[in-house]
Amino acid sequence: MISPRTTPALFPAAAVWLLVSCHASAQSAGHEAPAPIAEGRAEPLGVVGRRIAAAAPGDTIVVGEGVYHEHLRIDKPVSLVAEGRVVLDGRGNGDVVVITAPDVTLRGFTIRNTGTDLDKENAGIRVTAARTTIEDNVLEDILFGIDLRESPDSRIARNRIGGKNLDIARRGDGLRLWRSDRTVIEENAIHDGRDAILWYSSGVTVRNNTGLRCRYGLHLMFSDNITITGNEFAENSVGIYLMYSTGVELVGNRLVRNRGPSGYGIGLKETDRFSVRGNLLTGNRAGVYIDGSPFTSAKPGEFTRNTIASNDVGMVFLPSARGNELAENNFIDNIDQVSVAGRGTLEANRFWKGDRGNFWSDYSGYDHDGDGVGDFVHEPGTLFENLMDKQPSLRLFLFSPAQQAIEFVGRAVPAIRPEPKFTDEVPLMRPVPIEPAAPADAGNRGGLALAGLAMVGIGLAALRAAASPRGDRLPRSSRTARPVGAHA
Repeated sequence: MISPRTTPALFPAAAVWLLVSCHASAQSAGHEAPAPIAEGRAEPLGVVGRRIAAAAPGDTIVVGEGVYHEHLRIDKPVSLVAEGRVVLDGRGNGDVVVITAPDVTLRGFTIRNTGTDLDKENAGIRVTAARTTIEDNVLEDILFGIDLRESPDSRIARNRIGGKNLDIARRGDGLRLWRSDRTVIEENAIHDGRDAILWYSSGVTVRNNTGLRCRYGLHLMFSDNITITGNEFAENSVGIYLMYSTGVELVGNRLVRNRGPSGYGIGLKETDRFSVRGNLLTGNRAGVYIDGSPFTSAKPGEFTRNTIASNDVGMVFLPSARGNELAENNFIDNIDQVSVAGRGTLEANRFWKGDRGNFWSDYSGYDHDGDGVGDFVHEPGTLFENLMDKQPSLRLFLFSPAQQAIEFVGRAVPAIRPEPKFTDEVPLMRPVPIEPAAPADAGNRGGLALAGLAMVGIGLAALRAAASPRGDRLPRSSRTARPVGAHA
């Protein structure tokens, strides 16, 4: 079978999608190569259209306040700038603005009322040329928002993009990049659309954006060397999902209350050479979901200094997840801190690095020598959690007398006590402070949330400071099976 990671170099776009649709997870259904741009019937040029036609390359066209019922085609390198509130209304059909020339700037417009044809992918702004700047625009009542096709070195900044009032399956993508390398996407707000998606686009920077009430806050497919920093994705089905991509950095993002059918804060499928650092994941169905990542042994998957708190499940590993390294993360009050989906173990992943493990709010050891590291290893593995990993439907009995009865049996009958799912050799006694990369206002909100979580963790650590170790815990001084820092 041909791996989907090799298909872009072997097949044309239509065949690529056919293979991807066979291999990709169900969450990626509904995406394919952009539809060909249909040439609409000619219509008389309006006020703005005539000014574009009369302009010379390099001109700046300032458009005065008003509502303009026009479909614009910008086919020369000009800057189109709104003065006051300027509305471009598509009258419910087709695309509103199509940019076919390089070095165009579109700034300050309200663009609304596209068509609703999913086959033609009607868009508020469609771009097919390089070095385009789209900034400070408001897109409302649109099917697709900003659609870049083979438009490298572009900049998409400070736009507000809102979709049509349709069922989520009938919406278009708020933002889509197709083979648009080195594009910068920053400080945009995307809400009530389908996805923000990057296809075959390398060297892209995504920073300080928000995504609210969409299907995917951000979705990568075959996109390499991507930097994703300081974003907030909330109340989506999935916050950030990485598929078949290499060299991705996720730093200082906030993934909050993503609880749709998938409900992942961050999902990784066959992604390689990635780093997940300093992110806040809270209130999601699953904080992190890992499937076949890292894809090769070139570099361990890096998870460090993240706060994963108050999720149904902190991290979900599929048995195919191997070679991940987790250190200095805070796991606080997740119903299930770490879960293995299906049969398998986590022996091929490591939950510490050097002499630093992770902070666990359910750790019951103590720190007699005061070095900040627990004196006993952290080996979670209750009977109910073990059964729930194998039969997720048992989640129905969480916090019920049935759960308590099963846990009692697990403690009373050592013979049926499950093996620990993983071992943290050097668990931390206090939460790790995190300072995520974010703009000033969003950073203050994130900082307050992190400070509150840290205080909760510190309180928990203080309460158990005098607790006695469990008899079945292995003291650090007695560890001989695996030296600290060795791979499982």
